[in-house]
Amino acid sequence: MEKDKIRILYVDDEVNNLKAFKATFRRDYKIFLAESADEGRDILLQEDIDIIITDQRMPKENGVDFLESIIPMHPDPMRILLTGYTDIQAVIDAINKGKVYHYLTKPWEEDYLRTVVKNAFEVYSLRRENKQLTDSLLKANDQLEFLLRQNLLS
Repeated sequence: MEKDKIRILYVDDEVNNLKAFKATFRRDYKIFLAESADEGRDILLQEDIDIIITDQRMPKENGVDFLESIIPMHPDPMRILLTGYTDIQAVIDAINKGKVYHYLTKPWEEDYLRTVVKNAFEVYSLRRENKQLTDSLLKANDQLEFLLRQNLLS
C-alpha cells in the first residue's frame, strides 16, 4: 500500500511547519521533508516525487526560484506554492517561471489542501498516462511504417 501512496515533497525552512504537515498527512501520503531548496533537490535526485509543495519565503532561495531551477531535471511533478504573504509578483512569477499548479496562503486549511493535492495528483496521473499513450502510439506508428516499407520493397 505504501508504494501506491501519493509521494509529496514539502520544502519549508520552518521546522514546525514540516512537522505539522507530516503529522497531518502521513497516513494518506508518503511524505518527504526538506528544510531548504538544496535539501529538496537532493531528495528529488533520490526519490520519485509526484507533488512538490514549497514555501515561498525561505532564507537562501525562495520557492519560485527553487521550482524554476528543478524544471529541467524534474519537469513532471505538480507544484504547489505556499506563502504567508499576499505578494502578487510572487504569484505571477510562480505561474510563469515555476510552472505552479496552485498557490496557497498560510496557514493552510487541512481539507482544502487535501483537495488541492487530490486534484493535482489527478492532473499528474492524466499527464503521465497521456505521455505513455503517446509513446505507445509513436512506437506502433514506427512499426507500421517499417512493415509498410518492407511490403513496398518486396
